[in-house]
Amino acid sequence: MSKQVGIIMGSKSDLPIMSEAAKALEDLGVGYEITIVSAHRTPRRMIEYAEGARQRGIKVIIAGAGGAAHLPGMVASLTSLPVVGVPIKSSNSIDGWDSILSILQMPGGIPVATVALNGAKNAGILAASMVGAFDAKVAETLDNYKKELKEKVEETAREVELKGWKDTFEE
Repeated sequence: MSKQVGIIMGSKSDLPIMSEAAKALEDLGVGYEITIVSAHRTPRRMIEYAEGARQRGIKVIIAGAGGAAHLPGMVASLTSLPVVGVPIKSSNSIDGWDSILSILQMPGGIPVATVALNGAKNAGILAASMVGAFDAKVAETLDNYKKELKEKVEETAREVELKGWKDTFEE
């Protein structure tokens, strides 16, 4: 399977969150690469990663970062590939808001798609959707995934309607 999505994060401490993006991509049959690239501690590595991603076949980059969270925006400034930012609530974070706002408030011309705090799973699904816009097999897998989500909700609704909410809630 070719690697179409790059998953990067600022440090190893982000891996428990960012692994959710990798799991989502695996479930959807999208190849990925994953590594650590710090905007502050390894800026040359960040530049090389961003500038070389397209040549490696990467179509979307998912970048997770906590605290000041510069990685997604800096990577977006170095490539024309879509970048999905994952704000991470880190140990030095201001309840995650610093990360959210650092990724969300990008200047004009440098867009970064932003998911919820610690929302790496959705970042993986969003990246797969971007790949699926041009890959019929990935699109079909996503369509099936969303159909399964719909069926689960409908099944739960029927259960609540038949049993009542108290019996469903207490299980």
